[in-house]
Amino acid sequence: MRPQTASLHFYATPAEACPYLPERQMVSVFADPRADMDMGLYGRLAQLGFRRSGRHVYRHQCPACQACVPLRVPVVGFKANRNQRRVLRRNADLDVTLVKATPREEHFELYRRYVDTRHAGGGMDDPSPEDYWRFIDSGWADTDLVEFRLQGRLLCVAVCDRLPDGLSAVYTFFDPGAAARSLGTHAVLWQISEARRLGLPYAYLGYWIAESEKMAYKASFRPVQGLREGDWETL
Repeated sequence: MRPQTASLHFYATPAEACPYLPERQMVSVFADPRADMDMGLYGRLAQLGFRRSGRHVYRHQCPACQACVPLRVPVVGFKANRNQRRVLRRNADLDVTLVKATPREEHFELYRRYVDTRHAGGGMDDPSPEDYWRFIDSGWADTDLVEFRLQGRLLCVAVCDRLPDGLSAVYTFFDPGAAARSLGTHAVLWQISEARRLGLPYAYLGYWIAESEKMAYKASFRPVQGLREGDWETL
């Protein structure tokens, strides 16, 4: 049975240059920002492929392209592959702590270094503390900030929403100097494990584009399901 969201209004953006695939146009559909959003409603929208950026809930819906595929991992059946097991061993020395979703200067400094290094010139670089927190916080979501530390030093933060049927990986940022640890992959592995521990069936990983090298790692968490033409199917 599909989620019912008939009473919610949606708005489409004008077509703009796609940030993922050159020479393509992107259109996003946003849920009415004036609506009373909560985790029950957002959970139903997540089942339809929606994500959030700050308080805005959206889905890519491009008329001539279906390259963006929402992914989720059924956590009970998940089994780490050889590379993922290496990542787990490489990061076994990290301490993990969940903290409330409140602004922290230490988090912002890590985020700033991450986007200035990994996304230079992409519109996210040189953020202000206000830019950062508008991107992270919704005001209504059940959000944890998952800290990964090495002997007290903050290496990675995973922003994670708790949905009725799973955990949703909102965004992860890490120390650019620790890239060899594959902390993005490690954060996903932790969220899969945590969803299983909590008895939640899914870990939602956001969008995957087969042609995008940066997104290739998302499809390596097997089994994985993709939302295509309104139905979740195993890829």
